[in-house]
Amino acid sequence: MQQKQSFAFDNVGYEGGLDSVCPSQTTTGTISISGMTCQSCVKSIEGRISSLKGIVSIKVSLEQGSATVIYVPSVLSLPQVCRHIEDMGFEASITEGKAASWPSRSSSALEATVKLRVEGMTCQSCVSSIEGRLGKLQGVVRARVSLGTQEAVITYQPYLIQPQDLRDHVNDMGFEAVIKNRVAPVSLGPIDIGRLQRTNPKTPLMSGTQNLNNSETLGHQGSRVVTLQLRVDGMHCKSCVLNIEENIGQLPGVQSIQVSLENRIAQVQFDPSRVTPGALQRAIEALPPGNFQVSLPDGAAGSGTDNRPSTHLASAPAPAPAQGTRMQGLCSTVVLAIGGMTCASCVQSIEGLLSRREGVRRVSVSLTEGTGVVLYDPSVINPEGLRAAVEEMGFKASVVSENCYSNHVGNRSAGNSTVHTTAGGPVSVQGTAPHAGGLPKNHNPGSSSKSPQASTAVAPQKCFLQITGMTCASCVSNIERNLQKEAGILSVLVALMAGKAEVKYNPEVIQPLEIAQLIQDLGFEASVMENYTGSDGDLELIITGMTCASCVHNIESKLTRTNGITYASVALATSKAHVKFDPEMIGPRDIVKIIEEIGFHASPAQRNPNVHHLDHKVEIKQWKKSFLCSLMFGIPVMGLMIYMLVPSNEPHETMVLDHNIVPGLSILNLIFFILCTFVQLLGGWYFYIQAYRSLRHGAANMDVLIVLATSIAYTYSVIILVVAVAEKAERSPVTFFDTPPMLFVFIALGRWLEHVAKSKTSEALAKLMSLQATEATVVTLGEDNLIIREEQVPMELVQRGDVIKVVPGGKFPVDGKVLEGSTMADESLITGEAMPVTKKPGSTVIAGSINAHGSVLINATHVGNDTTLAQIVKLVEEAQMSKAPIQQLADRFSGYFVPFIIIISTLTLVVWIIIGFIDFGVVQKYFPTPNKHISQTEVIIRFAFQTSITVLCIACPCSLGLATPTAVMVGTGVAAQNGILIKGGKPLEMAHKIKTVMFDKTGTITHGVPKVMRVLLLVDVATLPLRKVLAVVGTAEASSEHPLGVAVTKYCKEELGTETLGYCTDFQAVPGCGIGCKVSNVEGILAHGKRQWSTQAGISNGVGGVPEETDATPQTFSVLIGNREWMRRNGLTISSDISDTMTDHEMKGQTAILVAIDGVLCGMIAIADAVKQEAALAVHTLKSMGVDVVLITGDNRKTARAIATQVGINKVFAEVLPSHKVAKVQELQNEGKRVAMVGDGVNDSPALARADVGIAIGTGTDVAIEAADVVLIRNDLLDVVASIHLSKRTVWRVRLNLVLALIYNLIGIPIAAGVFMPIGIVLQPWMGSAAMAASSVSVVLSSLQLKCYKKPDLERYEAQAQGRMKPLTASQVSVHVGMDDRRRDSPRATPWDQVSYISQVSLSSLKSDRLSRHSAGADDNGDKWSLLLNDRDEEQCI
Repeated sequence: MQQKQSFAFDNVGYEGGLDSVCPSQTTTGTISISGMTCQSCVKSIEGRISSLKGIVSIKVSLEQGSATVIYVPSVLSLPQVCRHIEDMGFEASITEGKAASWPSRSSSALEATVKLRVEGMTCQSCVSSIEGRLGKLQGVVRARVSLGTQEAVITYQPYLIQPQDLRDHVNDMGFEAVIKNRVAPVSLGPIDIGRLQRTNPKTPLMSGTQNLNNSETLGHQGSRVVTLQLRVDGMHCKSCVLNIEENIGQLPGVQSIQVSLENRIAQVQFDPSRVTPGALQRAIEALPPGNFQVSLPDGAAGSGTDNRPSTHLASAPAPAPAQGTRMQGLCSTVVLAIGGMTCASCVQSIEGLLSRREGVRRVSVSLTEGTGVVLYDPSVINPEGLRAAVEEMGFKASVVSENCYSNHVGNRSAGNSTVHTTAGGPVSVQGTAPHAGGLPKNHNPGSSSKSPQASTAVAPQKCFLQITGMTCASCVSNIERNLQKEAGILSVLVALMAGKAEVKYNPEVIQPLEIAQLIQDLGFEASVMENYTGSDGDLELIITGMTCASCVHNIESKLTRTNGITYASVALATSKAHVKFDPEMIGPRDIVKIIEEIGFHASPAQRNPNVHHLDHKVEIKQWKKSFLCSLMFGIPVMGLMIYMLVPSNEPHETMVLDHNIVPGLSILNLIFFILCTFVQLLGGWYFYIQAYRSLRHGAANMDVLIVLATSIAYTYSVIILVVAVAEKAERSPVTFFDTPPMLFVFIALGRWLEHVAKSKTSEALAKLMSLQATEATVVTLGEDNLIIREEQVPMELVQRGDVIKVVPGGKFPVDGKVLEGSTMADESLITGEAMPVTKKPGSTVIAGSINAHGSVLINATHVGNDTTLAQIVKLVEEAQMSKAPIQQLADRFSGYFVPFIIIISTLTLVVWIIIGFIDFGVVQKYFPTPNKHISQTEVIIRFAFQTSITVLCIACPCSLGLATPTAVMVGTGVAAQNGILIKGGKPLEMAHKIKTVMFDKTGTITHGVPKVMRVLLLVDVATLPLRKVLAVVGTAEASSEHPLGVAVTKYCKEELGTETLGYCTDFQAVPGCGIGCKVSNVEGILAHGKRQWSTQAGISNGVGGVPEETDATPQTFSVLIGNREWMRRNGLTISSDISDTMTDHEMKGQTAILVAIDGVLCGMIAIADAVKQEAALAVHTLKSMGVDVVLITGDNRKTARAIATQVGINKVFAEVLPSHKVAKVQELQNEGKRVAMVGDGVNDSPALARADVGIAIGTGTDVAIEAADVVLIRNDLLDVVASIHLSKRTVWRVRLNLVLALIYNLIGIPIAAGVFMPIGIVLQPWMGSAAMAASSVSVVLSSLQLKCYKKPDLERYEAQAQGRMKPLTASQVSVHVGMDDRRRDSPRATPWDQVSYISQVSLSSLKSDRLSRHSAGADDNGDKWSLLLNDRDEEQCI
């Protein structure tokens, strides 16, 4: 059933009854005023007349040239008011027909109260300025603003002013105001209705929850309905139509009204017994803005002469206008969607630029919503021109909607407003087509208010949405704030890192797909996650006090019966409980409490971050054991081998070790056999395991080659020894027992070191976990948000919705929203940005970030595994797990080599058996048998086996196994000497293949700490010398903890050449604005070294020395330092040239702050995170090596572009999250590119872990250093080039080693196979050993040559880059935001595109600039702009 809202004017018909309540009558009159020229005339008339006795209120309209006066006729008459206005010099006359009286509205019943949430207040002065501004407004009875709760409670007269107007006034002051409890436009509360009912019981009054459908009620009374057509002039747009339809449709007796803008006609169906045509005419004409002209058809005026309702109707106040109809005339409004704004300064620069355009009346830009509303004169400028103007500033703009001014806001407030019924439930009233039932046009039965009973019947539902395109906390708050405004949405929680939103909604009002559409309308991609149930809480508890199975059953049954717990399992043996629960309904603390209530003790199980699958502890242990075993038994073997190779003086004299113990077994072979057996069993055990695994997967890697070589050498040696002993041979045979120890020692060492390096990566996760706070202070709030109780709670037990207190210097334990207090937070952990971020009520905070200097209360929104920090840990884990293992060169080589050798050796065996049987003489010649009893066949087979085994032994020499590990060990050692730590062989082998290098910005390309780039003096040097300004500013900022303040103090001390500064008192810091204080005792600093300064100044100025300070009396200066807003709050005006200069610096990514001393704006300081000196050279060198260079940063696109132009990077990804960095790396890898990531922060660690080579800056965070493969100890970006250079050298050396090893094989294999037997070259067994030893030695020597590597020095790089390095213009840099691959560029190069390559101004250009200005005759106070100071030329200029 369609219900009608109970607006105040529904009540007009019954107001006669109020006479008894409010006897004093007021009257409204309209006075026509001519001679007004501007808004100041309006203010002066309103001010003078409102002070007269008997005037309730006056509202003057400049456009209409009229004043609407509400006055008490018993005290003052309208002609008297006219005389007062004429006394002021204007002409005034009474306009007939508009005066009407109504009962005085001063009665408290007709005052309404609205509560606004006001954000952006920082001090008591904000409070008093808001109260002062609101208190002056017509219709505001009183206003109370609280800084603590950030709320304003305003009592107002709804027939004079609306909550939206109040909100707009607060917004115009630069604060952000939101209506908290929206009172329906001029609606009556139940108390008012009750009072009216008591006053006049005969009147058929219906409360807000009753049915007010006029056609029905009147139908029962049998009354007739008349249709009347009125001509209405003065309508401009759709909003005027809505205004008339909505307000006249509410009048008693009016059943429906349809207004046509084109035909200027209003068709009204009404009950003539309750309202007359004349009353309708007067009601429409009385509607704001007051310029509707209504003409009645002939004879209609007199019809229905029931005057009682008509007089009351005439006395009806102007019904609540749709907001926005106040502005008049030819003005149109346009809404622009503006992309690329990052801070308040962007907003100010856009507003400043547009408001200076001809034809623009008013501009309002919202940073959070990314929109600008412009009121303009369409005859002077068009929306396209406005859009182009915004784009020229480097932002992205598009026209969203354009209309006559009153339409835009009118549509929003009338057509789609959320109106509270008396029951309090929000309902959406949407503008729709006229309804057949004769309802007012704007009422849609589908979305009308429901009675409270109906709304409670539907349980709210929850849906999850996947959102892409969010880049920062402002995106989150933008989505949350806009969704919460929509009808039917009860709560919204957005997780930035996870890219998910959890929305609770009323399914009768809105559906998930509509919610997704709303998010898409805000410019993000959103999709409903169909089967996602949300992250269920998962809790592991240790329970003490359980004794038997009944305890277990007791706990389990109690938990499973509890609402919100989905699963509970208790194990008696381990005393552990595993509980799954819905965090919306119950939290970990509640579960612990339930268990403790039964009589057991429960505590969360400690999760040890070090217990991790990537820690390589097992591998490290086994390779260490393998290496030590091989070394212990291998050293004697190597010693003996060298002893064997030393030639004796008399060749025929047998060595002592060659003596046989038993026939066929020498002392040497016995020692070899014993040592080698231990090595083979203990040292080689893990090689056998690895080889077995490899073969099982059908691959032959280096392990298979090593196992093959050692096993064959060992087995063959054992067999020939056994045969020799069995045959009682005179000489012991030459064995290959020296092969296994040699190989195992070197390779086990290489593997051990590699796993030690790898293990460091998992420490990154432990370090990440340690960034989280271990405990949180959970507080309980009572009435008026006072803290009743505080308790320390372990992190695992913090639950969503808890209020947590964070003290200065403490870590934020969870993600949440600030409820009370304001502070600065160091979020470099997540964003990588060095500047602290202002936090005030409503701001989001990130777990693990550090609270700087204010105590705050936060509301926990994401806890446990949902916090941003936990998401980063997850990203690092996933990156390390999914990183494709690099197949090492030697492994690839082995894959082909092993099968090749086996084939050759088998062929040798087969060929010799065939040859033996064909021609036994050949075999006999080269293989004389000591024992005559052996048959011919046996001799042939033994000979064939010997040759094939010799082939295997020679073909799998140590040299192949040693080729890679020796080069890598030397390479990493050389790198470490040069300040580059390389973890293992894989990054070293991979670096030379890198095709793309991604640089993080802050701390990598830049220093990561702010530095003063420029000081600009805005006053005459004679009145206030620069030294004095620096001394005063340095002293003031010395008390500030803000990084900008620290940078300014450091700069001032350096420039003044002193460590001591003056005294500072009354210091006040306002987060997000600036500081204020009193400074004294700076004379001492100025006296110090004054002589040299003045001489230098004299030289540079060319206009004589700077006047010296003669004033010896100590002075006290009142100092203000801060942004534009801070200066404005303190009553200082900022000229357009100063503002433009600040904007110029801001476009270069610098922060510009203003300095005011004793109320005079005297300086501007530009501060920025300076680019490292070698950055541009490193980028150029990488490009010249054919490597693509990309800048990827969490910072805003403006700063990112400015930095990229300075260092010469063409492609930039700005405003990216840690997860975007990983995704970007992956995207490039999927294109087949090898990617290196260079970073320094926690936010870079996932990308460092995912990249083919992660390079961390040595001064970066522990986490980044642990996650990376390469660490640059010296914080020098040229080391990135050096590491690639060294990698190329190392890989070249590895290849050379493999070639050397192969040469031995290529010569040795044919000899061993007996190919050269016909020409008499036969491989004697000792030759095999000699060849192996020689190849191993040559490979080791080759690797050691890497020791001679010299890192290219700066001069060499500079010489190569000579004359080729050119700065880029902004148009050459393509900027992408987040994961978006579309370019966000300025359409054309703007003046600030030509960012100087080095950010210093040369003295010559400075002088020529000054001369040209002076020669033009523009001598304005010694040219106040001439002091363009930069780091280098300060001394000369001042």
